Amino acid sequence: MGGQAGLSDFFEQFLQREPLFINKKVLQSNYLPDAILHRQKQLEFLASVLAPALRQEKPSNIFIYGKTGTGKTLVTRHTLDMLTKAAESRSFKIKTIYVNCKLKKVSDTEYRIVTELARAMGEELPATGLPTDEVWNKFLAAVDSDEQIVMIVLDEIDRFVSKVGDEILYNLTRINSELKKAQVTLIGISNDIRFIETIDARVRSSLGEEDIVFPPYNANELKEILEKRANIAFRAKVIGEGVLGKCAAYAAREHGDARRALDLLRVAGETAEREGSTEILQSHIDKAEERIERDRVLEISTTQPKQSQLVLYSILELMPLTDKKIETGEIYEKYLSLCRQLNQVSLTQRRVSDLIGELDMLGLINAKVISKGRYGRTRQIYLTIPDDMVQKIRDKLKGEFF
Repeated sequence: MGGQAGLSDFFEQFLQREPLFINKKVLQSNYLPDAILHRQKQLEFLASVLAPALRQEKPSNIFIYGKTGTGKTLVTRHTLDMLTKAAESRSFKIKTIYVNCKLKKVSDTEYRIVTELARAMGEELPATGLPTDEVWNKFLAAVDSDEQIVMIVLDEIDRFVSKVGDEILYNLTRINSELKKAQVTLIGISNDIRFIETIDARVRSSLGEEDIVFPPYNANELKEILEKRANIAFRAKVIGEGVLGKCAAYAAREHGDARRALDLLRVAGETAEREGSTEILQSHIDKAEERIERDRVLEISTTQPKQSQLVLYSILELMPLTDKKIETGEIYEKYLSLCRQLNQVSLTQRRVSDLIGELDMLGLINAKVISKGRYGRTRQIYLTIPDDMVQKIRDKLKGEFF
């Protein structure tokens, strides 16, 4: 009972403290601000590409890319909202379908993504059971039931194509030839700038009719974004000196990621509240950075395509400790044995070597090229995942496979 009474007192004390936050939602990535800072050029260009929809003409398909947290989704959603409102006042129908391809339950099979599109058009469909062709036909019929322009936004499209392939993209870029009343425009958003080069040439030419690149924000731009959001998110005078500057500097170092800067500030605020502090200090930013970094490592490790996960799992199995180092050949042997165990088709050694390079770029490992004299060159692999995260990631990946 003592424990329960203690908790009751704790909650009472918590409620008596004045909160640091007024509106925490402002710091979340799905918040749509009234004004979008430092993206005027991109807003105007996207608006100019999509504006013909107001004359009931199909806009060009457009491809938007840039690193995470550079405002791609924000600018797209804002422009489409304004466009839809302008269309409503003219009694013309513009329908927007937004699909986040990062979500596993939406985009890990072609069936699921076509079902998601059909549901967005008002079709009621089971999660499984129907042939994909039948779902596709229902989607087409729903789109063509009215004179309208349908804008399909495929966010993080690179994630989807790496899992399922680009056949559905080919079908979507050809969809207008099957429609009589409606017209469809595709908007692809990718964090991978090289993604467009990896897809089929037929799809590339139709999807990438127009493109916009979003550059990273610099530290000053991030600071301005943080100031604007912080004024709405927090009570007055709770942010300590240098906190926003430090937040912006951390995120600028991580390729100018505004989402990361906002996450840092939010988590720092939560940390300060938990400690009973009346002010958010620079030390809270340090603690928030550590916590977010751990979450990021776990998320990156467990959202990679299956073959990348198999390569990473092979490395974790061979290297229980971060101070150990192994070579590419050992990883490939382990990877082949895992593929046999799982009845999984294996990739060539060269392709696995490419995946090792990608894991290096993501910061999960460090792959250092070393010379073996007349025996050629190899890469020595070190883990850069924190020791206390290694077991957690290994267990999570093991659960995916076995």
